[in-house]
Amino acid sequence: MRKIDPITLEIVANMLLSVAEEMGVTLVKTAYSTNIKERKDCSTAIFDGKGNMIAQAEHVPMHLGSMLGVVQAVLKKYPEEMIKPGDMFITNDPYSGGGTHLPDFAMISPVFSENRLVAFVANIAHHSDIGGMVPGSCPANSTSIFQEGIRIPLCYICRNNEVVEQTMDFLLLNTRTPDERRGDLNAQIAANVAGSGRLGRVICKFGTDDFCTCTDALLDYAEKMMRFGIKTLKNGTYTFEDFLDDAGENYNKPVSIRTQVRIEDGIAYISFDGTSPQVPGPLNLTYQGLLTTVFYCFKSVVGKNVFANHGIYRVLKVSAPLGSIVNCTSPAPVSSRIDTAQRVVDVLLGALAQVVPEKVVAACNSSVTSVIFSGTNEKSNKYFVYLETIAGGAGAYYCGDGASGVQVHMTNTSNLPIEALETEYPVLVERYGFIKDSGGAGEYRGGMGICREFRVLSDSLTCSLLEGERHKFAPWGLMGGKSGRPGAFYLCKNGEDAVKLPSKVSGIALKKEDLLTVCTPGAGGFGNPKKRNPENVLRDVIESRVSAETAEECYGITVINSQH
Repeated sequence: MRKIDPITLEIVANMLLSVAEEMGVTLVKTAYSTNIKERKDCSTAIFDGKGNMIAQAEHVPMHLGSMLGVVQAVLKKYPEEMIKPGDMFITNDPYSGGGTHLPDFAMISPVFSENRLVAFVANIAHHSDIGGMVPGSCPANSTSIFQEGIRIPLCYICRNNEVVEQTMDFLLLNTRTPDERRGDLNAQIAANVAGSGRLGRVICKFGTDDFCTCTDALLDYAEKMMRFGIKTLKNGTYTFEDFLDDAGENYNKPVSIRTQVRIEDGIAYISFDGTSPQVPGPLNLTYQGLLTTVFYCFKSVVGKNVFANHGIYRVLKVSAPLGSIVNCTSPAPVSSRIDTAQRVVDVLLGALAQVVPEKVVAACNSSVTSVIFSGTNEKSNKYFVYLETIAGGAGAYYCGDGASGVQVHMTNTSNLPIEALETEYPVLVERYGFIKDSGGAGEYRGGMGICREFRVLSDSLTCSLLEGERHKFAPWGLMGGKSGRPGAFYLCKNGEDAVKLPSKVSGIALKKEDLLTVCTPGAGGFGNPKKRNPENVLRDVIESRVSAETAEECYGITVINSQH
C-alpha cells in the first residue's frame, strides 16, 4: 500500500469527523424524547473494521466508554462472515462490553465496501426509562444492577435493513414509556443508516485499501502526538486523593478515590491502588468507563489538538484493583457511575496540577446533578418520565475565571429549555439563576452554581434526586484559591418551611403546589484572592456574582455602593 501524504490524511480525518457529526444531527433531529432532542444526551462514533475507534463527534465524553468495547464485542460474538450489509446490533450491558450503565442504548452497524467489512458506525443515546425499580431507571438505593432496568445482550435490532420486531417488542414491553422509547430507537436506527451511507461514499472516494491505510495512519499519528504531549510533563510520580460524599442510603460515608500518576519518557502509568472497594450503591464504575475518563483527562491537558481515536490509549497504562469502585464487578449497580468518573477527573487533575498547574483547572462542580419527575400528565392522560441534569460551576484556571452554569468534564448535555419543559410536563420553573458567592474566591474566581426551583402542578407525581455530589466535600481551589460552595436539595410541602433532602434519594411523593429547590455546586478559585483585580471584584458585586461582604472578607475590597 502506498504511503498516505499528510494532506490526504488530514482530509480523511475531517471527513470522518463530519460523518460522525452528521449522525449526531440526525439522531437529535429525529428523536422523540426531550432528553435527546433538546438536551442532546447522545453520542456518535466511527470504528475501523478491527473495532478501533477512529473518530468521535464532540458530544458526551462519558459515552466514549459506553462504546469503547462494543465493536470488539460484536466481532467476538458474531464472526465476520456472519455480519451482512443491513445488519444492526443493539446492547446496553456494562459487563459485556455494551456500555457503562443501562439507560445508554448502543447501536452498531457494519459498513461494507467491495464485499469487504471495512468499518462500523455506532451511536448511543440515554433513554429516560428502561424499567427497573423506579421511574427513570436510576434508583438512588440500588444494590444490584438487576434493580436498574432491562439488560440487553448483544443482539440484532435490524437485519437486511428491516427492524427485528421481536427485539423491538421485547424492549418496549420493559419500559414505562413505550411510545417514547420507540421514537428514540427509530431515531438511533436512522442515525446509523445515515452514517453508513455517508461513510460508504467516503470509502468509495479514496478506495478501500487507501482508506484502511489512512485509518491505520490516523491511529499511529494520534499515538505519536499524545506521546509527544506526555513528554512535555516532567518525569516523576504525582499522587492525589479526593472523596465522593457517599453512595446513598446503603453506604452513607465518604468514598475514597486515590490515584498515582507516574510519567516516564512519554508514557503515563496511572494506578488507582488504595481506592475504595465497590459499594452497595449505584456509583460503581466499570473499567471501560475508567479508561474513558483517563483518556479525557490526558487529552485535555496535553493533547488538545490530537485527533480523538484509539491510538491515544497506547501511551496510557491504567491499572485499578478488580472489585474497586473504579473497576467494579457484576452485579454491582452502576446507574450513577458518572459521578465517580467526575471524581476520577478531579483526582487526576489534582495530581497533574503538581507538574503543570498552568494547564489544569481547579475543581469544578464535578457532579451530574439529576432530577427525575414521573407521573401521569393530566392534560394528555399519559405517563411520563422527565429527566433533567442541572449544570454548575467550572473551575478557575491560571489566567481566567471559571464559567458559570455549565456541564463539565464527562458530560456535555444541554439544559432543557423552560418553554419545552412547561409545555410537555406538569411542572413550573419559578426560579432559574446563578447562586451568589458560590464560586470560590481567587485571583481568578470559580464559576457559580445554579439554583432551579420546580413548582409541581399536578398531584401524585414522584421525584428522584440523583448524582447529588459535592454536597459535603466542596470543590477545591488551586494555588491559594478558595473552595466553591457545595450543592444542596430542598423540598417545601404544603407551604411549610423547606426541608433539606439527602443528596441521593428516590421515590419522593409530590403533590400539587410542592416546591423543589435544586442548588448545584460552584467551583474552586485559582490563585491568591488578594491579587484579584479590584475592578473585577467590583464588577462581580455589581452583577450579583459576589456579595459586598464576600468582597471585603475574601478579596479585601470594600464596596460602599454597588449601585453606582
